[in-house]
Amino acid sequence: MERFDVKRGLMKQIMADGGLAVLGKKYFDTVEAEGETSFSGSHDIMTSIKARFSENGALVIDVKNVPPNFDDPEAMKIAQDSRRRWTQFLDEATGYNSKQRGDKAKEWGKKASKAKSAVSAARHFMKMSSNVTEEVQEQAESLIQEIESALEQGENTRAAGRGEKLDKLFK
Repeated sequence: MERFDVKRGLMKQIMADGGLAVLGKKYFDTVEAEGETSFSGSHDIMTSIKARFSENGALVIDVKNVPPNFDDPEAMKIAQDSRRRWTQFLDEATGYNSKQRGDKAKEWGKKASKAKSAVSAARHFMKMSSNVTEEVQEQAESLIQEIESALEQGENTRAAGRGEKLDKLFK
């Protein structure tokens, strides 16, 4: 399963143009709509494509590929065409090119890492320090629960924001 950031406002535009399945039909042979915001389908070496827009505005895709016969030039052409279609679909569905998608993915991962680091540092500090008030500990535990919940729900931006607030609590 892969997650891709979607440019602000693009999801609304795709919905106005008929939904994610309509966009998928431009690039893949078999596409079945599962509502406006999702579809399942396939195309040549991509035996299963399940795509949806998440509640927080990301494109979530699960794709299964079969390797082509590398000795068959025709199979390689089909595989290259499939890869090209896949990239074009992602470009249009996210509003970002492949480099930008990679940068966004790194940024997304860093936010989760920062939030986890803030939780770890806060717990360590509370364990080692004897002058942390009970009120501050309660606030910290509340923030830690919010961070962990946000991370479980894939809301890394919210988790990172709460992590910054947790860091400030001990400064």
